[in-house]
Amino acid sequence: MNINECSGRTLAFVGDAVWSLLVRSSLVENGEGKGKTLQKKSIAYVSAKAQSHFYEVLHEEGFFDAHEEDLYHRGRNSDTGSVPKNTDAQTYRMSTGFEALVGGLYLEKNENRLREIWTKVASLNQEG
Repeated sequence: MNINECSGRTLAFVGDAVWSLLVRSSLVENGEGKGKTLQKKSIAYVSAKAQSHFYEVLHEEGFFDAHEEDLYHRGRNSDTGSVPKNTDAQTYRMSTGFEALVGGLYLEKNENRLREIWTKVASLNQEG
């Protein structure tokens, strides 16, 4: 698949599912509780606020390469439609960019890099 033919929203659509699966499978593998507890813990990784924070921190550290930054910008700059009531437009656009980056890497079958991003994000969330 040529990801250059995908819109930023399409990449984000895929990335949302991929990121959610990474988070959920990791929580379960680590024995992080059951049911309602798992849902609460997953929000710390999948909410728009969390995803925009992860992008900001990793971006400031220079963690992403130019290609990954391009994927992010494609998602961030795409027409996101309506913004959920519980977040502001900037946060939502940043989280859409993060999801597009994840979706692009997944469609490129770059599972190693996805795991590197997940490992880094998980360590950030453990730090505070």
